[in-house]
Parts: sequence; structure tokens; C-alpha cells
Amino acid sequence: MFDIWRSGYLRRPLTEVMDRPPRPDEIVWLPDRGPHAFYADPFGLERDGVLTVFVEAFDYRVRRGDIHYCQYDADDRLVGQGVALAEPWHLSYPTLIEDGGELYMLPEAYKSGGLILYRCRRFPDDWEAVARLGASPAIDATVVRHDGRWWMFHALPGPDDRAMRELHLAWAERLTGPWTPHAGRPVMSGFQTSRPGGSAFVHDGALHLPVQDCVPAYGAAVNLLRIDVLTPQNFAATVVRRFEPGDLAAGFSDGLHTLSGAGGVSFLDLKSVRRDRAEPWLKTQYKLRRALGLNGSRRTGVDVYPALFSPPSASQS
Repeated sequence: MFDIWRSGYLRRPLTEVMDRPPRPDEIVWLPDRGPHAFYADPFGLERDGVLTVFVEAFDYRVRRGDIHYCQYDADDRLVGQGVALAEPWHLSYPTLIEDGGELYMLPEAYKSGGLILYRCRRFPDDWEAVARLGASPAIDATVVRHDGRWWMFHALPGPDDRAMRELHLAWAERLTGPWTPHAGRPVMSGFQTSRPGGSAFVHDGALHLPVQDCVPAYGAAVNLLRIDVLTPQNFAATVVRRFEPGDLAAGFSDGLHTLSGAGGVSFLDLKSVRRDRAEPWLKTQYKLRRALGLNGSRRTGVDVYPALFSPPSASQS
């Protein structure tokens, strides 16, 4: 059995989606990638009348995610698509950050051994690594500026499904760091509220954070946390909403694990758990491609960043 995800968007802000959940007839779905590949973890933004959606593009024959983009005009017609970022390691969760007039991407890449911040040189398909954030290989890092500081919600790898049962938090004065772990880490525990699942946003004066509910299974639903206390020493949050896949798309009722937004647009993904007789052949293809060196990244140039992966200073985390 394996998971297939479907990503889409609707033209309503997250603050409205909180009180009025998405309807099937208002969602624009990204292109179908076939029975053994998918788009997941959608994030996006609108520029000059064009909506660009960045997603994890995963293919079971390669078993490594790249970051792709799909672009839509004001009438929701697909007008462009391609590869935004690819590395020798798996990439997913391409959260976007704007700071000082620059656009950054902070994709999940813990198999690289770190968390790499990329700056956009040419939108949407040219990104350069500019900093390593912290010393830990954070998973699904969600960064937001709030009350004069940068805050990073994230999970950490480890045994016994640690990435799904501990919510970690760090803070910094500048986006590039140094980042300081929260005094109470992990700030939350439990499979219902620990793995980030989309964009942090402010509603009615309070910061809110989507998190995955992984109790039934990975990415089963999204719970929305209202952050009640947020300081470098203290943290408290309350679950105020729950989003389930329901009947938003036929055949994709097994999970929902990303709810993000930018401006007047919200993004989401749905899961279908499938059983396919082709699965043994997919594994064979993967092994053959790996043996032949065909599973590598399409990224050209330098494949590692020695300066970014040097040992961090004692103040970093």
C-alpha cells in the first residue's frame, strides 16, 4: 500500500476558511501526475496576476521529492509549470518567506543533515542556498514573524515516530539566525498536535498554526492551533478547529496534511491510500534506476554546500 496525494487551491484566505471550510466546487486541482506520482505540500503566492503554486513532486520510481511549480492566470487556467528546485536529497514542504524585499524558500530537507534557506534569484525557478538555519535537521519548518521576532515551528527526526509526536519551537532576531531553541522544548507532545501542517497566520489578533493529526495515520487531518502564549520561555496553545478530507475529491478521503495560504488564496492537499499490484515493479524500477545512476537530481552545478554545513557556533541550534 502507498499514499497518493492531490494538491489544489481555492480563492479564499485562510481566515475565511477557518469559519467556512472548503467546498468541492471551489477547489482548483493541480495536474494529475499519474498512478505512481503526486504533488503534495502546496504553498504559493500571487504576482502580477499570476498565481504560482510550489509543491513537493514525488515519484515512486525515484523515491525522492523535488520542488515543482504550477502557474495559473486569473481565470484559473494553467499557464506554466516546471522544476523550481532539485537537490541530491529529498525535498518537500516548500514554505515561502518574504523578508527585506526578498523572497525565500525553506523546504524540508532533513536527509541533507540540515535546514537550508534558499533565496530567489529569478522567479520561480532559480534559487540559491544562502544560510543554514540552526544545527538540527528540522522537519516541516514553519517560520513566521510575530511580535518583533522570528519564530520557527518544526518537528525533529528520531525513533518511535518522533517527527509526528513532538512540536519544537525556536526563535531568532534575524531570519538567518542565530536561532535559539525554546526553553520548554518540545512545546507540545502527542500525535494530534505536533507536526506542522501549513502556514502560520493571524486571526482575531492571535497567531494560528495548522498541525497534522497523525493519530489514525500519518497526515490523517489538520488541527488548527490558536497560540495563546508565545515567549522565548513560555508557550501555550489550544486546538480551535479541525479539517478533514471529507468528500472534497472522490477517492481522496484518507487524509489532509497541508493547509497553507497567501493573501486571498488557500492551498490544501488530500490523500488516497492505494493498493497496487505494480508496487513490486515500482520497487524494482527504483533499484534499477539507482544502480544505473538515474535517480539523481536534475540540479546542475555544485551539489553540496560545504560552507553551510560547517559545524555551527555554540549559539546556534
